[in-house]
Amino acid sequence: MGKLVEEFNDYRSKMNDRIMETANTNIKRFFALDTTTYAAGALDVKSKEMMGLVASMVLRCDDCIKYHLEKCFDAGVNDAEINEVFMIANLVGGSIVIPHYRRAVEYWDELSM
Repeated sequence: MGKLVEEFNDYRSKMNDRIMETANTNIKRFFALDTTTYAAGALDVKSKEMMGLVASMVLRCDDCIKYHLEKCFDAGVNDAEINEVFMIANLVGGSIVIPHYRRAVEYWDELSM
């Protein structure tokens, strides 16, 4: 994995640890809900992560995009599948998603290194 991936994961881990040092019960529950929502259930993890990626792209959250890209990669999403995910995100979100699409492709390439 490339430098972009390492930097993102290091920062995310550091700040999540910091947040949990002072987090109240509601924040801790929210983090737990996020984790359990993406666990296998009626839908498999791969499908859920692809949906999370589309939502993140449409909402234009670069950190969320990076997070879900890595989860998609770990779940076995291949290049053809990720390109269809990108197409859905661009279709739903419109041209404003294109800058996030560029960064998503760059990050996907880093994951594939």
